[in-house]
Amino acid sequence: MLNKVSAYIHRHQLLTPEGRYIVALSGGADSVALLLILQQLGYQIEAAHCNFHLRGQESERDERFVEQLCQQRHIALHRAHFDTQAYARLHKVSIEMAARELRYRYFEQLRQDLNAQGICVAHHQGDSIETVLINLVRGTGIHGLTGIQPRQGYILRPLLCISRQDIERFLQQAQQDYVTDSTNLIDDVVRNKIRLNILPLLRSINPSVDEAILLTANRLSDVARIYDEAMKTSMAAVASGKYVDAESQPVEARKTSVDLELLSRQTAPEAVLFELLSPLGFSPATIEQIYAHLDADSGRTWTSATHEVAIDRRRLLVEPKTPPPAPMRLPEPGTYVGHDGQRLRLTLKDGCFIEKKASLACLDAEKVVFPLTLRPVATADRFTPLGMKGTRLVSDFLTDLKFSVFQKRRQMAVCDALGTIVWLVGLRIDHRFRVTENTRKTLVMETSHTASRALCDPDGEECSCWDSCC
Repeated sequence: MLNKVSAYIHRHQLLTPEGRYIVALSGGADSVALLLILQQLGYQIEAAHCNFHLRGQESERDERFVEQLCQQRHIALHRAHFDTQAYARLHKVSIEMAARELRYRYFEQLRQDLNAQGICVAHHQGDSIETVLINLVRGTGIHGLTGIQPRQGYILRPLLCISRQDIERFLQQAQQDYVTDSTNLIDDVVRNKIRLNILPLLRSINPSVDEAILLTANRLSDVARIYDEAMKTSMAAVASGKYVDAESQPVEARKTSVDLELLSRQTAPEAVLFELLSPLGFSPATIEQIYAHLDADSGRTWTSATHEVAIDRRRLLVEPKTPPPAPMRLPEPGTYVGHDGQRLRLTLKDGCFIEKKASLACLDAEKVVFPLTLRPVATADRFTPLGMKGTRLVSDFLTDLKFSVFQKRRQMAVCDALGTIVWLVGLRIDHRFRVTENTRKTLVMETSHTASRALCDPDGEECSCWDSCC
């Protein structure tokens, strides 16, 4: 047993002799075996126990057992107590999810406090088999069928090479007792139903079903690695923007533009779309719907909790969901700074002054009625673009400039006291407020950056300010 676990640890480079590790110790057979095995293999370990106060006296019994075991083995023990039911109510999650979140949050904080190299948990082959079946029942991608992995960040699983029967034999030979969680004997949650009902039925059909599932999961792990490499190549081929450098970007900040023509040429375009969008919170059903409507008119959108997707002229744009900028009142000439750091400076100049610059607007000051307001454009907004007669819908004007639905939402306008747009920021002033030879005083408005992709590069490929203005 020790040789088998030691070989598994070395093969997956899970632990090092000089490292310090935390063992998640519940008192059950699996975690007790893990504690004994790692100690006998000579690793530097400390134990951590969580009391979730869910099973009355049984929870107290487990804690006392763990304390006595660590004293006998001269292993440092760290303990945490949680009001799990209150946490579940507050966060509107199941008791199982609440316990999981509390447990792993505590383990990670303890790891940092102890400067430990990892947290060892006692998942074994049976747990991996159950996970494969759970994912299969719920519906999953290829990774869900590969079982539990030996390493997940700082979470380490040295016992995935052995079975529950191996663990029980090891503890029996070591004459080491353990506690039993009575809730594991009740088929009230999915994992217990699979362990107590489904797996025994499958074993009656094929006595070697455990080995068959593990063998399939191992083969799929190899397939998954090939799949990941292929998806990485395809994603880089079809996507541009922050998502290409996704590993260094927090999920909530990722944005991308997908070339739909290039996407259609991929071997498995829907799979590529799934890999692009699923990390951003889009469900498989939503991704399937998006894929079925890639030929929709520009402007069609879908949302997840954190991101939005829009069709835009044979592209699929993906951006984080952001609240619209708050309107800002401009009561008089001066310099104003918005919540996003954008500056807007209003100055008065004598006589007729005109300077052609995207970030600057020159208006006849006598025609502009203060206070002004800087705000996002609205659906029904109209204005008279410079050089034209009659008014136009701002939305139509932006469409002519090939603005996406996201750019339209970000477009800002300066309105006078009567609500009339005097400047579509970075794009065009209203013809009625233009400077003429009769102008006696010019109001100059200048912003620190524009909100127009069209002012940079119509196709968005050579824009040097993608982040702030495109």
